[in-house]
Order: sequence, then C-alpha cells, then structure tokens
Amino acid sequence: MEASEFKSLFLPLHGKLYAVAWQLLGNQQGAEDLVQDTYMRLWTKRNQLAAVENHEAYALTILRRLFYDEGRKKHIVEIQSDVNDLTAGLPTKTDNAFENADEMCFVFQLLDTLPAAQKQVIIMRDVEDKTYDEICQETGMTAVNVRSVLSRARRKVMKGFKAIKR
Repeated sequence: MEASEFKSLFLPLHGKLYAVAWQLLGNQQGAEDLVQDTYMRLWTKRNQLAAVENHEAYALTILRRLFYDEGRKKHIVEIQSDVNDLTAGLPTKTDNAFENADEMCFVFQLLDTLPAAQKQVIIMRDVEDKTYDEICQETGMTAVNVRSVLSRARRKVMKGFKAIKR
C-alpha cells in the first residue's frame, strides 16, 4: 500500500480513533499517544491491509488491542513491584554471604581448639564429606571410635557456637 492510499483510508478515521481512545483513557495526552501508536501499527502492517474489508473496524480493533496490551503490561509491572515489596525485607545474598563467612571463620576457630583426633575426624566427615569407612582406613580407628570422637567434636563445636550466638 502506498502512502497516499494509506492517508486516504486511515487519516479520515483520526476523529473516531481519538474519541474511542479518549473514552478508554480519559485524558488527552494518553488518547493522543494511543492514536499515534495505532497509526504506527497500521503503517507497519500497510502491506497486509489490502485484504482488510473494513478499514475503520480494523483500525479500532488495533487501537483497543494496544490499549489492553498496555493495561496488561502495567498490571504485570504492578504485580512485579508488589513482589519486590514483599521480598524487600528478606535478607539479600550479600547479607547472608557476610554472615556465613563470619560463622565459617568462627567454626574454624572452634575447630582449632579441638584435640587433634577430634579435629581430624570432624574435618574429614563434615568438610571433606568422607564416609566412616574411609575415615577408619585413614586414621586407623574403629568405626565405633570414629563415631564417638565425631560426636564429642560436634558437641564441643555446637557448645562454643551457641555461647557466641547469645
């Protein structure tokens, strides 16, 4: 479709498009913007408009769809801002990272106060994630002894950790 044909078909519809946009939006600036967006959409589809029988209905349909699309976008933005408001009070990853780093430093300080066997067993099990069989093989302890040493070590670490948390 040529520009002259486009102008002859769609520019006379400006008044009707503006009236409908005004009814939908209730303000002059918004109505003008919506009509302009409608003309932009029509212009980008100008090569497909030859098949359209009722140009006025087609233009009004585009105008209404643009209006509803914009409303959906605003609704999505409002929902997103509501979600952001809800999550604003939650601790951020950086807050947790600093807390976790401080706690880890303190746990390692507590580990340093343990006897050598307890320290070795708790690190092998809880840090290196080794099985009891692997710990038995490396330390030469029995499985019962490993469990006992590990239990004592964990109890001491938890006791020290609770004392600091108070």
